[in-house]
Amino acid sequence: MRHTITVLVENKFGVLARISSLFSARGFNIESLSVGETIDPTISRMTLVTSGDDQIIEQVIKQLRRLIDVIKVSDLSDMEYVEREMVLLKVSADSQNRAEILRICDIFRGKIIDVSPKTLTLEVTGVQDKISAMIGLLKPMGIIEIARTGKVAMSRAKK
Repeated sequence: MRHTITVLVENKFGVLARISSLFSARGFNIESLSVGETIDPTISRMTLVTSGDDQIIEQVIKQLRRLIDVIKVSDLSDMEYVEREMVLLKVSADSQNRAEILRICDIFRGKIIDVSPKTLTLEVTGVQDKISAMIGLLKPMGIIEIARTGKVAMSRAKK
């Protein structure tokens, strides 16, 4: 099962290395990793996506909580949460397919962030399925380059 885990950590050097080594030492792959400062510049928020059965993930979470620089660990897979991912796509855009690329970008509520005579660079934000669907539609047009962020996620507010 796929798990989305958020970790609040002290914003110090070496913390990311310790957390990623904890996963690699147990033979786990981190499918997606996103890290950034919170409102408090001394604290960073990490969002990790990994796969594994519930018992093993529970052990990993317990071991994460034991690390000195870790403040809080949450497995969002057990609760309602919102998530987003961003992708930058550089697409080959000649006179024949430029209009179709613009139409696809509009359907997915993307933005054109750079234009050249032979390429368009698009920015799209959304859930993983939306990003993958857009990439699938643009592949036949000639994707030149992709830069994709990891998932960022946050639990939903209680109603």
